[in-house]
Amino acid sequence: MKRWLYIGGAFLILALIVFYFLYSSLDSIVKAAVEKYGSEITQAAVRLNSVKIELASGKGALRGLTVANPAGFKTDRAFSLGEISVQLDAASVMKDTVIIKEISISAPEVTYEFGLKGSNIDALKRNVDAYVARGKEQSGKGASPKDEGRGGKKLVVEHLYVRNGKVNISAPELQGKTASAALPDIHLADIGKKSDGATAGELAEQVLGAMGRGAANAAVSSEIGKMIGSAKLGIIGEKAKERGGALQKFFGK
Repeated sequence: MKRWLYIGGAFLILALIVFYFLYSSLDSIVKAAVEKYGSEITQAAVRLNSVKIELASGKGALRGLTVANPAGFKTDRAFSLGEISVQLDAASVMKDTVIIKEISISAPEVTYEFGLKGSNIDALKRNVDAYVARGKEQSGKGASPKDEGRGGKKLVVEHLYVRNGKVNISAPELQGKTASAALPDIHLADIGKKSDGATAGELAEQVLGAMGRGAANAAVSSEIGKMIGSAKLGIIGEKAKERGGALQKFFGK
């Protein structure tokens, strides 16, 4: 009897050690996962400065999340998301579907760079769409997902807010220089609810799509967007010279 008590006690101590290790390492695990899967989903470098998660309260904060541009664009990055606060249903963390009560993205910066084949945001969106499509194709064939970005835990986000954002607008002619406009506030509700949860890729697809649309609307309605838009309508000759001069004047060249 004592032997079984000793064995049970040993397993309990081992379980506590493992739990402590996982709990104390949770922030670094989440940081590594965000950078790994974020980079795979967007096909651009994703970096995160810090993560702080409190399982007991279900609260979390991510700071300094950036998404680089796809190849072929001159500006430094596509997204700088500042501080992201998260409120989890702590009881759901150990289940297959994690319930996120609220995600709040405060003061993000989106760089919307016009290109010959669409914007940098368009390019990122195509990458995310392709990633999600590959995941659905694998699921349809009954193949096991290779990573948690396509399979693994599902997510339901009850409310997602983007507030006080800014759009930096650029174009090839400007050699990396930008003008700024306000990013409209965004509210998404019940992401993944109808499908019993969304994968990380599907969540990225919806968030990137909403922020991309907001950034695009701000960009095309701005003064520089109107100038660039005139060229896409086929205005050439003297009008093109006028457009070039207007852009130079806009940036004080």
